Amino acid sequence: MVDHTNSNMLFANFNQDFSCISMGTRKGYSITNCDPFGRVITVNDGARGIVEMLFCTSLLALVGAPDENQSSPRKLQIVNTKRKSIICELLFPSSILSVKLNRKTLVIVLETEIYIYDISNMRLLHVIETTPNPDAICALSPSADNSYLAYPSPVPSPASPLTNPSAAPTPAPPSTHPPQTGDVHLFSTRSLTVSNVIQAHKAPISFLSINSSGTLLATASDKGTVIRVWGIPGAEKLYQFRRGTREAKIYSMNFNIMSTLLAVSSAHDTVHVFKLGPQKGGGGGGGVGGGTSSGGRGDVSGVASPSESVDSSRDEYEGGYEALVEKKEKKKSTMSSILRRKSLQMTKSLGHSVGEYLPNTLTEMWEPARDFAFLRLPTSGTRCVVALSPTMPQVMVISSEGFFYIYSIDLENGGECALMKQYNLLDSEEMVGGGDAVEKANRIK
Repeated sequence: MVDHTNSNMLFANFNQDFSCISMGTRKGYSITNCDPFGRVITVNDGARGIVEMLFCTSLLALVGAPDENQSSPRKLQIVNTKRKSIICELLFPSSILSVKLNRKTLVIVLETEIYIYDISNMRLLHVIETTPNPDAICALSPSADNSYLAYPSPVPSPASPLTNPSAAPTPAPPSTHPPQTGDVHLFSTRSLTVSNVIQAHKAPISFLSINSSGTLLATASDKGTVIRVWGIPGAEKLYQFRRGTREAKIYSMNFNIMSTLLAVSSAHDTVHVFKLGPQKGGGGGGGVGGGTSSGGRGDVSGVASPSESVDSSRDEYEGGYEALVEKKEKKKSTMSSILRRKSLQMTKSLGHSVGEYLPNTLTEMWEPARDFAFLRLPTSGTRCVVALSPTMPQVMVISSEGFFYIYSIDLENGGECALMKQYNLLDSEEMVGGGDAVEKANRIK
């Protein structure tokens, strides 16, 4: 988050499995457990503008805050919070705008460059030169196996998506930059080549998000009215959702661990949750109802971070609350529900067949689906990061005011989500944690 309603809070984000919150303040940084809620680590070592975790490990990526004398926004520190040691420090030619990690890859985003490192030995693998990207629009797959990096395409897009897989920088775009398009480059951090170029939107890209198994990419443009979901690396358009009719800046997008829901927050103080159905297959590497969910679990419990052990107890979701709902739905296969599904399938089939003969502008109006569930923030004018709990039917929200909200979501009927709990992330008295926090701290190794 960049807009700070609370001046002491400089950064806040969820880790890759949405079990913890990392936060940067003018004093230092902290790690907070989501469920049960409680602060795990607090370090006051100077202002921190970026604090990113590597899943549930003690490996953190730290960046100083701009306009603060005691730290530099150009310096990256990789630290081990358990050993209280600095593993390495890197200095970049301009301010670091974003940091992304998975268990094999570290990505550093500058305004016109993206640096890709091997996280096991901190060796520089590749440098991508981009058009100006002051908002650091970028997404890295949490999966180390399907490890893709998505970023706005340079203009114009190359005729061929293939590039030379050397550590040398990708050729820079012209010095006079034409207007941005809505294209997205999908870059493989394993082969160090551009795997695909996705023509995602007509307006410039404003936000990108990749699911836990690296098989789905969500995109939003500056208009923020339509959210699209693509299979990767094949770039099949799988879903198209209508956030609203009024244009709005998208602040956050996150899939749930099972890749069956997508939560989106915007400047309109409303969080929308969209429902993803089973995929029909394709180049995405497994459907949402099949390979994606098992792939997500396999990735989370897979290769541990360098010299660190991972809390694997959180990674065995066993289908979680979604599986329970799915079992209930199977039991409700009455004649009326069967007829309803057939009617829906006929409507969708008609929409697709007619859409083939309609102009593009009409099919765009025809296709988007509305949200499955939504929630309204308690206060207006705040930015927020949104995620879905990996263990409970809940929507989690971090606001730029420094609050953490938990909403319940009805996975069968959707509708408006109810506010269940509210915590102050900046109030030390509410962050003592107690025994649960100590137990969590012991698991972070």
